[in-house]
Amino acid sequence: MSPTKEKILPLWEIKGNELQLNLHDGQQQAWDSTARFPVILAGTQSGKTAFGPFWLHREAEEKGNGDYLAVTANYDLFKLKMLPALRVVFEGMFGWGYQGSDRVFSSPTMISLPGSPTMPAKKIILRSAKAEGGLESATANAAWLDEAGHPDFKIGSWEAVQRRLSLAEGRCLFSTTPYNLGYLKTEVHDRAVRGDPSFEIINFASIMNPTFPLAEFLRVRRTLQRWKFAMFYLGIFKRPAGLIYDNFSTIRHTCPRFAIPDTWERFMGLDFGSVNTYAVFYAKHPKARKYYAYRVYNSPKKTAKDHTIAILKGEPMIPYTVGGSKSEDQWRLEFRAAGLPVREPATKEVEIGIDRVYGAHNLDAIMIFDDLKGYIEEKQTYSRKTDNAGEPTEEIENKGDFHRLDCERYIMGKLFAKGIHPKNKKMSFYVLGNNESPDPTPVRSAAEIDQMLEAYNGE
Repeated sequence: MSPTKEKILPLWEIKGNELQLNLHDGQQQAWDSTARFPVILAGTQSGKTAFGPFWLHREAEEKGNGDYLAVTANYDLFKLKMLPALRVVFEGMFGWGYQGSDRVFSSPTMISLPGSPTMPAKKIILRSAKAEGGLESATANAAWLDEAGHPDFKIGSWEAVQRRLSLAEGRCLFSTTPYNLGYLKTEVHDRAVRGDPSFEIINFASIMNPTFPLAEFLRVRRTLQRWKFAMFYLGIFKRPAGLIYDNFSTIRHTCPRFAIPDTWERFMGLDFGSVNTYAVFYAKHPKARKYYAYRVYNSPKKTAKDHTIAILKGEPMIPYTVGGSKSEDQWRLEFRAAGLPVREPATKEVEIGIDRVYGAHNLDAIMIFDDLKGYIEEKQTYSRKTDNAGEPTEEIENKGDFHRLDCERYIMGKLFAKGIHPKNKKMSFYVLGNNESPDPTPVRSAAEIDQMLEAYNGE
């Protein structure tokens, strides 16, 4: 006789009038977690998205009346994954209504407040992280973030969710596959590894889902590159192929913020845009070829004059500025007329600029203040597209999204071009100070470095 096959139970079933959840071990750990931010890092098709609505419903039952958030990376994931999963649970099981035009689920229970019309006691507001502005209008009791590691889910969205949860000190469930080494690695995973009690990592492989075929799991393990299998089927962070600045290290190339003396020379990369203009500011150590990134400027739809006023506000001198592509002379003329001279890049070739930044990292010549999280996230996700064999191509993935790195490339491409030694233009009120001041660069202890190294699996 052949051995009997173990029966695979569905995730949920109704027994009598009772809902019974048949959670696998990974889902059960997430269900039992008391951390404010339980973080499911798991392989594809492991049961992450199907689990999320049940967790969010329990939070709504426990926290009571008010608003709740369900956020995924982009509209396609919202339409194809999150929305169907939520409808099964909230519409099908608990009788909530869905208003498609507003992307809101409403509870069947209504409340009436003095002076206000009758309204649903509870609402779930569905949003896409790609439209961060939609996250700013809600105050929420709890949130579920699905595929929060996707490239379209930026740190700004996570920060916005935290603001929405602040009043209620609400909980937030992450459920995602790791896609890259962005904010989810540095601001969530690494905090948990370093002992932050707010976070708990729940890690499980695709094969933890009892319906995931073992033969398929073994096939992809044989055929995929090791980093890709680890991330997409084991839920473990690894450095991806195609990462452009693979020599950038958050340990060696970031530092805590400190007060920069006004005497240090200032440099700036500027990326023009009719919708968004970005600038990244650097201060040069007077005794070393080391540039400290201390400020990022971003503002939409201003004139060159208004940008210039905002850029120079609080700066001790006019920074030596490089910006735009070789063809953007009109932008440079407008900024010059407004009082900010902007030089054109040393080269029109993007790859040469990238090579110069890469070389600067090899020299440990660029240091980034560790509170510039969007800048650091771009450094850790700037990648080339890979071909069908998983090998990097020349094409840069989502190239138009990396404005801070364009700024960096413009200015560092000039600073590290052979034979170019740029100098600042001092403002009239600038007084040269004593360059013999002690080096204020913070020094990490050996214990801190060991702790950070331990937290960083993908370095």
